[in-house]
Amino acid sequence: MAKNEIVNSLKSLNAEGELRQIGARIKQLRRKRGYTSAQRFANEHDIHRVQWGRYEKGLDMHTSTLIKIAKLLGVSIKGFFSEGF
Repeated sequence: MAKNEIVNSLKSLNAEGELRQIGARIKQLRRKRGYTSAQRFANEHDIHRVQWGRYEKGLDMHTSTLIKIAKLLGVSIKGFFSEGF
């Protein structure tokens, strides 16, 4: 497969729905830990509140960031994806 074909194939994949699901799961787990305020959670974990908001909206992030977030929320990656996916 040529490079252009690969790029076009990747562009045609729409991951927005899955990213929103990940954001919703992050928010759900934060609330489950007793944090009703996203800003409070972000402040207590030394994460810029705007960046944390991006995570909860499901904006694209690195896999390593998702792993760190799961650890902060007290869940494994397997546990993160076990509910609602």
